[in-house]
Amino acid sequence: MTQQQLEKYLWGAATYLRGTIDAGDYKQYIFPLLFYKRICDVWDEEYEEALAESDGDLEYAAFAENHRFQLAEGAHWKEVRAVTTNVGLALQKAMREIEKANPDTLYGIFGDANWSNKNRLSDETLLNLIEHYSQEKLNMKNVSDDKLGNAYEYLIKQFADDSGHTAAEFYTNRTVVKLMTLIMDPKAGESVYDPTCGSGGLLLNCALHLKSEGKEYRSLKLYGQEINLITSAIARMNMFMHGIEDFHIVRGDTLSDPAFMQDDALQKFNVILANPPYSIKQWDRSSFENDPWGRNIWGTPPQGCADYAFEQHVQQSLDEDNGRSICLWPHGILFRDNEKLMRKEMIKTDTIDCIIALGKNLFYNSSMESALLIRRTNKDKKKIGKILFINAFDQVKDEKTISYLLDKHINNIYKAYKDYKDVDGFAKVVTNEEILKNDGSLLVTKYVKSSRLVEDNILSLSEAYKQWNVSGERLKDHMTKLLNEL
Repeated sequence: MTQQQLEKYLWGAATYLRGTIDAGDYKQYIFPLLFYKRICDVWDEEYEEALAESDGDLEYAAFAENHRFQLAEGAHWKEVRAVTTNVGLALQKAMREIEKANPDTLYGIFGDANWSNKNRLSDETLLNLIEHYSQEKLNMKNVSDDKLGNAYEYLIKQFADDSGHTAAEFYTNRTVVKLMTLIMDPKAGESVYDPTCGSGGLLLNCALHLKSEGKEYRSLKLYGQEINLITSAIARMNMFMHGIEDFHIVRGDTLSDPAFMQDDALQKFNVILANPPYSIKQWDRSSFENDPWGRNIWGTPPQGCADYAFEQHVQQSLDEDNGRSICLWPHGILFRDNEKLMRKEMIKTDTIDCIIALGKNLFYNSSMESALLIRRTNKDKKKIGKILFINAFDQVKDEKTISYLLDKHINNIYKAYKDYKDVDGFAKVVTNEEILKNDGSLLVTKYVKSSRLVEDNILSLSEAYKQWNVSGERLKDHMTKLLNEL
C-alpha cells in the first residue's frame, strides 16, 4: 500500500463506529485494535522467517527469542476473528493475555475500554471492525515502521479533528512541535522528558528529528508522564508503531505523584518539552504549598490556575549543567497579575532564554493565542541577564478550525532565535532589569509591537465607528445569504 492508501484503510474503520459511540471515544477502540492486529501480523511474519531459517522446525519458529512480542495461546487475531458471539469479551480477553505475556513492555497498553458492553459495541459492529482490519496484512514487509508510524500520526490528527473539545488532551499542533524540537536541538544520548506527554508527539519528534538528520536516534532516553489512561497507552503504542522501544511512559498525575525519581529527588533531564493542560482548577494546591519534592520555589499558584505549578516542576527537573526546556502556554502566563510574584522570581533565576508569541488558532478548538517559553540552566555568555522576545503573531497560516506554521514561518522564527538580536518589528533583546522595572511583565507586545496594531495601539473614534459600520454591513450580508440557503 502507498502511504495514502494505508491512511485511508486505517481511517476507514471509524465509519463502523459513527452513530454508535461519540467521536471523542473512537480512539480508545481503534488504536488498541490496530496495535493488536500489528502485533499478530508481525508475529506471523517472524514465525515464517524462523521457519524458513530452520528448514521447517515448528518448535524453533515459535521460540520467544524469534519474536519481538509474545502471543499467549488462544490470543491470536485469527482466533478472535473466528468468534461470532460475545466478540467483545473474546477481544478483551485476548488483549489482556498479550499484556500478561509481555509484562515489561505491554502491560496496560490496550487501555481500559469496555469491549464487552454490547449497548455501545454490538457483535455486528465488532465483527465489521475485525473484518475491515483483516483485509490487509500489517506486517513489516507490507508496512514498514516509518510508514505505519506516519499513518498512526495521521490517525491521531484525524481523531483530533473529529473529536471536538477532547482533542487538546492528546494532540499538539505538529507544526508547533516541529518548531519546538528544532529550538531544543536534542543530541544523541541525551534524556528528553515531557511531564504531560499526551499521545507522545513531542517525545517522538525528538527521535524523528535526529533520525531525519542521519544521527543516532535510538540512544535518546525518552521519558513521559500522562494522567489519562487511554492517552498514555496511545503514547506507548505510538512509540512502538514508529519502531522505538527504549522509552519510559508512565500513567499518573505529574503534580501530585511525579513518576521519575533519582536519589529521593526529582530526576534531572537534558531536554524538557511540554504542552501542559492550561489553567486547570482541579489540582491539589494544599499539598503543593508544602511540596515534598521542593517544587514551590517561586510560590504556590492560585487554585484556579496551576500553570506555574507545572513550570516549577519543569524548573526542578532540569539538568543543572545543560538543561533546557520549552513549554507551550496561553499568553496569560506572561502577564497575569495574581502570578506576578512567581513570574518575577522566575525572571531572577536568569533561566529565561526566549519568549515567542505565536499566532491564533494553534490550540485545538480555541482561537486563543499561544506563546513558547524557552528556558536554559546554562545560558550563553551573550544571553546572560537578557531575554529575547519574538513577535511571531503573523507567522501563521490561518485556517477555519486550526491554523499551522508553514516551513517559511518556522525558518523565520528559528533564525531570529539563533541570531539573538534586535529585528525591527519582529525581535528584541531586553535586559532582566528592564523587565523587572516593567513589573515583571513578559508580554511580548510590550517590547515588540505587533504589526496588527495601529500606531499607538489606538484607533480614532471616527475610524473605529467606520470599521464598526463596515463589519455590521458584512454581518448582515452573510446572514441574508445564510437564511436564503436555509
